[in-house]
Amino acid sequence: MARTWDEARLIADGFERVYVEHEWYSGPRAGVAGVDGEPHYFRGDDFDEGDEVDAYWVWPASGAAVALEREQWAIFVGWNARYEAGAADRDSHPGSGGVDGRYDDLGRILAPYRQMASDARCLLGELRFDDGAWYRPDGTDCWFRWRPGPVHAVDLPGER
Repeated sequence: MARTWDEARLIADGFERVYVEHEWYSGPRAGVAGVDGEPHYFRGDDFDEGDEVDAYWVWPASGAAVALEREQWAIFVGWNARYEAGAADRDSHPGSGGVDGRYDDLGRILAPYRQMASDARCLLGELRFDDGAWYRPDGTDCWFRWRPGPVHAVDLPGER
C-alpha cells in the first residue's frame, strides 16, 4: 500500500488536491485538481508505474464548470458509498448511461470543458495520497505537486 500523508503536511509540502477524478489507471489520469491554487483540468496519457512523477496537460477550469463537475462528482460518490455498502451493483453506476438523468446531462454539458484547451501547459505531477477515503465529496485521496515539464514529454491526444 502507498504511504499516506496528513493533509497539513501535504499542503505544507506544496501539494494540491484532486477534486474530481474522471479516469484512473495506476493513478489519476484525468480530472480536476488544484494547480497554482486554482482548479484546472488535467489529462495524462504518458505514465510509467515505476516513476513517481508523470507528465500531464493542464488547463484552467472555470468556476461554473467546477460547480458542475462537483455536482456530478457528488452523484458518483453517493453511488460509490452505496456500492461499497452492498446496496448497489455495478450496473447501477451512474456513468453507465441511462441510470441517472442528471449525471448524463452533466456529462453532456461538461464534455466541451473537458477537451484539452489550445493553451494547455505540460506539467510534471508528483503524486501523494492522504489518509482519508479514496472517494469523498471534497475530492479524492490524491494530491499533486506540480512543476514545469517539457512540452515534448507527452504527445497531444490524437497525434500519436
